[in-house]
Amino acid sequence: MTRKCGMLFEMPVPREPRPGEKHTAFDSEGQPYEVEAVFTPELTERSFHDVVEQAVQAEKCGYDSVWFVEHHFYEEASQSSAPDVMLAHIAARTERIRLGHGVRLLPYNYNHPVRVAESAAVLDILSHGRLDFGTGRSLSRLELEGFGINPADTREQWECSLDIILDAWTKEVVERSEGDIVFPPRSVVPKPVQQPHPPLWAATTGAPGHELMGRKGLGLLSFTLMLPLEELASRIALYREGIKHADPVGHFVNDQVAAMTMVYCAEDGDVARERAGAAVMRYLEWAFGAFVGAAKWMDPREGSYNYLQEMMGIDFEQLTFDVVNDNDMVIVGSPDECAKKAERYFEAGVDQMLCQTTLPGIPHEAVMESIELFGREVIPRIT
Repeated sequence: MTRKCGMLFEMPVPREPRPGEKHTAFDSEGQPYEVEAVFTPELTERSFHDVVEQAVQAEKCGYDSVWFVEHHFYEEASQSSAPDVMLAHIAARTERIRLGHGVRLLPYNYNHPVRVAESAAVLDILSHGRLDFGTGRSLSRLELEGFGINPADTREQWECSLDIILDAWTKEVVERSEGDIVFPPRSVVPKPVQQPHPPLWAATTGAPGHELMGRKGLGLLSFTLMLPLEELASRIALYREGIKHADPVGHFVNDQVAAMTMVYCAEDGDVARERAGAAVMRYLEWAFGAFVGAAKWMDPREGSYNYLQEMMGIDFEQLTFDVVNDNDMVIVGSPDECAKKAERYFEAGVDQMLCQTTLPGIPHEAVMESIELFGREVIPRIT
């Protein structure tokens, strides 16, 4: 398998400090609290356009793909609530780089599957066949509760939605006469450029989910959030075992592993660690809050999310940047240090490394420098 490097965007947006003013924010469990800061149109607009420039820079610097998450209500952590719009805009600014949904949320209250099929097909058309279609179901209390979704229903709804989307792309007439989504015979248009359909991917967090995605013949979207690289390697092995017995949900098996990790590269490794250390830990704090908030809220008997209970045993106070960095949960350092760390990801079974470089608190100019340096000095050495 050809080694590849892409970028993944969460789209963090900062608040502007307003000392003395009281504004409402929500924690990972959906509970309100007061902050002396506010989102402004100017900062938000700048953040969105910075991300577009970073994606364009990625193509110029030799990255293979850009991926956008779908999140809702995440405030500072992620304002990527319309990834299809972002990807369409980037499609118009680029020529080669592949465009990934990483991921589109498929439980019904988030997105009707026919609408997802339509918008994804349009994106594939406008980009001349560059779409990679990743899906998921979310684990966040903020999102699930905010959209009135029962966690116990998400696995079944994800499977049903994906089935409808595939029918919409590959059949002349689509209908559903039973289940939660019912509609009469209709022709869903347009169809995607890539035939029979774009490559299918799915995100998962727990170890059992890695094997499940393999058995479904889906490309794997995984990550190293609070997960040592050696543990990711063991989960990739589960995926590879599952793929041996795949009964693909699509028309072909997409036997690829992509893994997201935070990446920051500077000429001087100490400068990279100084610049990115606090940003890495801030993002991990957000992610840990989402995991624990969900674990507290969900019924531990809900099997498809029971891996979240393991997060309750993590002492986040002991999780320093040095621990994270030493266990290869992130790739931060000089070009030589980054190349050595990235090599270990590929040795662990990763086919495509997804670099999350747009981190909270790192200025746009510094992000652009890291993208360029990593593309110039690291990617040629590891791919």
